[in-house]
Parts: sequence; C-alpha cells; structure tokens
Amino acid sequence: MSTPALDYVQTARHRFFDRGDVPGGLVSETILRSWQRCVGLGLSADTRPAVEPLTAQALREVCQQHEELRRICLPGVRALYTDAHATGSIVILAAPDGMILESLGSADFLGKAARVALRSGVPWSENHTGTNAIGTAITEGRAVEVRGPEHFFAAHRVLSCSAVPIIDPFGKIAGVFDLSGESSVHHTHALGMVRVAVDQIERRLFERDFSGCRMLRIQRDAGLFGTPLEGVLVFEGERLVAANRHGLSMLKLGRDDIGRKRFGELFDARFESLRGPMSVRDHLHKPIFVRAEEESSKRGTVAVSHTVAAVPDRYPDRRAATEPVFSTDLKAALGRAERVLGAGMSVLLLGETGTGKEVFARELHRRIGGDRMPFVAVNCAGLPESLIESELFGYEEGAFTGAKRHGNKGLLREADGGVLFLDEIGDMPPAAQTRLLRVLQEREVVPLGGGKPMKVDFAVIAATHRDLKVGGLEQFRSDLFFRIAHYTIHLPPLREYPDRRALIETFWNRLAADTTTRLGGDAFDVLVRYDWPGNLRQLTGTLRTLIALAGPDGTVHVEELPAMLHAQGSPPNSGWPLTTHAAAALSDITERAMRQALEEHAGNVSAAARSLGVSRSTLYRRLNKAS
Repeated sequence: MSTPALDYVQTARHRFFDRGDVPGGLVSETILRSWQRCVGLGLSADTRPAVEPLTAQALREVCQQHEELRRICLPGVRALYTDAHATGSIVILAAPDGMILESLGSADFLGKAARVALRSGVPWSENHTGTNAIGTAITEGRAVEVRGPEHFFAAHRVLSCSAVPIIDPFGKIAGVFDLSGESSVHHTHALGMVRVAVDQIERRLFERDFSGCRMLRIQRDAGLFGTPLEGVLVFEGERLVAANRHGLSMLKLGRDDIGRKRFGELFDARFESLRGPMSVRDHLHKPIFVRAEEESSKRGTVAVSHTVAAVPDRYPDRRAATEPVFSTDLKAALGRAERVLGAGMSVLLLGETGTGKEVFARELHRRIGGDRMPFVAVNCAGLPESLIESELFGYEEGAFTGAKRHGNKGLLREADGGVLFLDEIGDMPPAAQTRLLRVLQEREVVPLGGGKPMKVDFAVIAATHRDLKVGGLEQFRSDLFFRIAHYTIHLPPLREYPDRRALIETFWNRLAADTTTRLGGDAFDVLVRYDWPGNLRQLTGTLRTLIALAGPDGTVHVEELPAMLHAQGSPPNSGWPLTTHAAAALSDITERAMRQALEEHAGNVSAAARSLGVSRSTLYRRLNKAS
C-alpha cells in the first residue's frame, strides 16, 4: 500500500477506534461496514485474535468433509502456485465458514503468515479474526481486498489479502479462494488473478449431473459463448434451480431468485421452442442470446486434426463430440499405447509445448478406465525444486519447517489405482528422479520424514519437449528413461502438418459453430502461412480471440489480425529431436512472437499471454531468459 493511501487508513483508524467517529471517505464502505460489525461483536482491535488451530485429527475430518471442494479447486490452486511463489505470496482455500483448508506458496511467507495464524486449521471468519479478505468476502458475498491496516486487528497489518467467494450453482457459498502476501509489496493484479481462478472453479461446479433439467447458456455478445464470461442457467421444468454469477448479473437477479423465478418471468420466448443459439428478449426488454441444451451432461475432451489437435479443457462447452478424433496413425498408436499400459509398462510422449501431449494422455486414461480411476497430472517444470519431492512423495507431520501439521499424502499416492501423468519430466530435478525411479521399481512410496512405506499401483504416462535419449540430456538418468519409455510416441509441431489449411479450418468451424462470426479469405491465408511457434495451444487461443474481436459485420478481416501473424515465414521442417540450428530458430521465433504480443497489448502481460494461449508465468519466464 502506498504511503498516501496508508496515511488515509491510519487517519481512519484513529478516528474510528480512538474517537468513535465514522471516517467517511478515508476507507471503502466495505472496510467501514466490516469494522462496525467487528466492534458490534465485541472485538478489540489492539488485542490479538483469540483463535486456536484445529488438532491434526480435527483438521483431517474437516478436510474430508470438503474433499469435493478441494478436488475441484486443486487445478486452480496449482495454476496460481507459480505466481504466488514468485511474488512471495500464498494461495489459500477456505471452507464456507472461513476455516483454512489449504495454503501453498512462498515458503518464506508461509512462515510469516503462520506467526499471525494464517495457516491451515485456523478460522478466518469475521467473528473470529475481524476484518480480513476471507471472512469479509464471506459476509459480503463478493470479492474483497483488504490491505495492511485495513485489517481490524493491528497484528494483521503485515498482510495484503485478496479473496473471492466460490458460489455453487444453487447460489450458496461453497468456499473462498484467496491470495495473500506482505502488505509492503503492492500486489496489483492479485484480485483479478483470483477472480479468473474462481471463474474456472465455478464452471467446473456445473459439470455435476443435472438429470432431468435443461441448461441455458446466455450472453449479450454471441462471440463470448464458451468463455468464462458466459451466463449459465439451469431449469427444472420452467423453474430456475441453478445459475452462475454471470447469468444472474446479466439478468439483474440475486442469488435468492434461484428456486423462485420461472422461465416465463425472465424471457419473452416459449421454453419448449428454444433450439440451439437464438436471440430473444429478457425481462429487462433487452436482446440476449440463449443457447439451449436438451439435457445437461458432462462432455469429454475434443481433439481434431490430420494427426492430433486439442481444444483445451477450459472450454468444455465448445466440444462437439465426447472423445477426441485422431488420424488413422494416431488411433493405431493409441491402441498400442493402451495395450502397453494394460501390461504394466509406461508410455513416453515427445513433442514441443502445445502439441497436445496432455490431451493424448487423457484419451489414454479414458480408454483404460476413465471416471472409474483417478488421473493425476504433475507439471514437473511448474513445481519449484525445493517442493517437488514433498508434493510428489508426500511427507509426515513435522518433516520440515513449514510442513503442514497433518502432513501431506502426495501426488503419487493420489494416483494410486489410476494414471500418473508426468508432464515435462525432463525438467525434474536429479534428486527427485532418483526417488521416482525407486518408486517405479518397488511400487511403494516412502513419505519425506520417514514413516511406513505405502504400496502404490498406477499407470505411468510421461511427456516432455526435451530429448531424453541417453546422452541427449546430461542431467536425466538413463535408468529412469528406460523405465518411462517402454513405448514412445512423437506428436509433431504444427509447422510440420502436411495440410495446415484443413486443420485450421476444422478448428475454426468447431470454435465458431455457435456464433455468426466468419473468417475472411485473406485472413485465413495469413493464418495458414503463419508458423505457430506455440503450436495447437497458440492456434486455439488465437482463433478464440479473433472470434471475440470480429468486426461489426461479423467477419474477421486481414487488417484485424495481430501483427505477429504477418511477421514471419515458415522455418525449415525438422524431425525429432530438433537440431541445434532449428531449436535456436524456434526460440528466436517464440521470443519475437511474445514481444510482438506485448507491444500489441500495450505491455499488458495477461492480455498478451491470453492472445498467445500461454500462461503469464510462461511469458515472464521465456522473456526473462531471453533478456
């Protein structure tokens, strides 16, 4: 918090706590209301909050009660982990009553946070811990940021916290997602990052079974269907029984309208007449696009290509089929890989970033068991070296400084009975490679800090963009390579596709199917000529951006394409692995594309990363490495 802002808050605290005045205009109405509630509860700002952490057994029981919430939020926690670690922050998941269930991030700040009881097993509701982002977000029912001395208790002024409540389909608070760091550091984008994570979590909550119900997706702009900003309404008969926050906001409804409103009160159309995407008028007499689904159901991942291509899981509603579509060669490879996994052997997927390795792995998982067994994906490049062993193998209570009091099961044990997907295994630290090799040999896991060995049984699929062949990567163990590479499959980069035009046309038709957007012929030619250094991930991200930015006539013209799409010719074809020259050329192309994206978005890293189809952390890491 800047010095002038800090002075305002200090003045507000003096007037409110010492003089009993209402410091209007010095702090937000949200903070002032919270201070007033805390005083009404009899809390004293100059004392330390009287909170007692749960015992290890009690915390385990609470976590078990919220196991579904933790499972659904896990991808969001891991997605924010890299940013939290890099900025000295921690990611927190709390239960609906404010009890902290999980905290992960910077080891340094975890220790500091623990000194003010910001850790697992401690309640952070307002009535326990005063004004704070988690508790105040629960009370207010919306996103809240509380920085430094805005906290009610003086001891908490070292914190800067941003929290967003997770709203379930029925309008109830299912939990709270929070990013906390030191108040001395200005966390400019923290609240926005948490909002994005919660949007993804809430979309996953709608994957539950709404048998016998009908789901409507609504949007003021048809081009935004399939994005995290679309509204979702679920009707049982004609009664509204579930909705997301975007749907309620578009229709100016409150969460208490769920279960009360009927279709005829909201739209000027007949419920039974809805077929696919169409424009109607809502109860506000405004035009709105609705897309009806006959009955809500879960959808699988879609991949389409001459070889293999992926539509990422972030947009499940755009999937046109229930399973990927592969070429004849890749179908044969999938069949062989399925038999290899069934025989207790391992599969290694080779390919550059963005070529669809995880989609291929998930299709293998679907074929050998699907929903009946877990699929645990581990990004070996995304976990810091100091934590990868504890995350993989788990640890006993008190195994190291900062360890959770109840210990941690570890990802290898979570994968027991299912599939363990080791993404970017070439980036795994040598010490972790040694321990992983022992697990694969002995089929048992020994948690850090000792403890009884735990038997595990899972299928292993590994993936990497590196050349792991013996002698190709000095730090990768040859004996581990032979354990994970019983059957190897190469997924080619997009620049090597023999018919790029057909592939891009297929993707465009799928992504734009529910919109009126068209792609001009000249613009299409530019897309075909472009090299796509980010491969299929970059392609799908760019096509979605073009759909959202289409001109007034619904057509994407060549002048509306990002400048980076015009900037280069095709690099020479190369096989796997890349030669030194080709690898250097690809690196140069990637850097140039990233810098052009930054220029086009006026330095906005988040917008540039979205246009490229990569994460903010990836963009930061690649540009820092190049500079």
